[in-house]
Amino acid sequence: MAYLELKNITKKYDDLVAVDQLNFSVEKNEFAVLFGSSAAGKTTTLRCIAGLEKTENGEVWFNENNFTDAPIQGREMAMVFQTFALYPHLTTHDNLAYPLIKKKIDKNEIAKRISETAEMLRISHALNRKPDTLSGGEQQRLAIGRALIQQPKLLLLDEPLANLDAKLRHDTRAELKRLQRDLNMTMVYATPDQLEALTMGDNITIIKEGKLIQKGTPDELYLNPKNLYVGKMIGSPEMNLINAKIVNNQIELPFGNVSTNKNKKINSDFISTDLMFGIRPNDIHISSNADNYEAKIFLKEPLGDVTILDLTIKDTKLKMILPEEDAIKYETGQNIKVNFNIDNSYLFSNETGVSAFH
Repeated sequence: MAYLELKNITKKYDDLVAVDQLNFSVEKNEFAVLFGSSAAGKTTTLRCIAGLEKTENGEVWFNENNFTDAPIQGREMAMVFQTFALYPHLTTHDNLAYPLIKKKIDKNEIAKRISETAEMLRISHALNRKPDTLSGGEQQRLAIGRALIQQPKLLLLDEPLANLDAKLRHDTRAELKRLQRDLNMTMVYATPDQLEALTMGDNITIIKEGKLIQKGTPDELYLNPKNLYVGKMIGSPEMNLINAKIVNNQIELPFGNVSTNKNKKINSDFISTDLMFGIRPNDIHISSNADNYEAKIFLKEPLGDVTILDLTIKDTKLKMILPEEDAIKYETGQNIKVNFNIDNSYLFSNETGVSAFH
């Protein structure tokens, strides 16, 4: 059995089903990411794990024990919320000490844990300061510290970096990952940000409307999306999607035909049905072959080391990525020839979104 396992969890708020028969598991010492857009059910799932919400159906198992109806205090878990939830009238020292005092921990042990936690999170210099005098990053580290100092067996984090600026988010992502590895701690991290999900998660569970869509490593989700939703959610810029059909073992696109992906077999149920052909921007290449597709550049989006070229092939809009040293050779309004790396292409049902591949 997994270290943490949710079995067919359902949570409703009146007629709204926030979590719908969700199965979710995490191994010990894993950095697990719960990924989905706003209102996907991420926060509710974490609250069900923590015991802050009572579920209608299903079970929560943790460390081989059924915690479904266990009191919050006995779950040996801690949660970091999107809002820092710090006590404004208490110093950093006292914010850290508060949960330990409530548990009646020995004073010497409290002092030891505060010293170790503050040093680990690099907030030792701010122990005598109150939250309103701390930077956003320091407040976030304090919120995390107040959870870590309890020495939980499981740490739940609900979009903890949402209120930080881009640079601070980048730095804190790396810091959290380092902490998780150094402490060998099991963490469940909820986020709507695919960059956070891909860079931090050992495994990522994608949910939509409270339902499990797909679980896997970042590479598995990127290379083998099981449906259209995952294909669109994973990868930046987003996967190009083009209306398609399979005709005579060829993929028929609005601007011409391409061969099928020789690495994957197409389910016969999808022959002659309406499909979506998916190709990622980095699998479109400039070609000198006269038989390839003629595209027009209508926009350049420089991103430093790479540039996104927005193209039109007839009436179809696509994005491709070029290294900056190659992109400077091309101008907006210029016509170019492009081809596709078909062996890295995808097909999805236009009706159900499921992958057309076996």
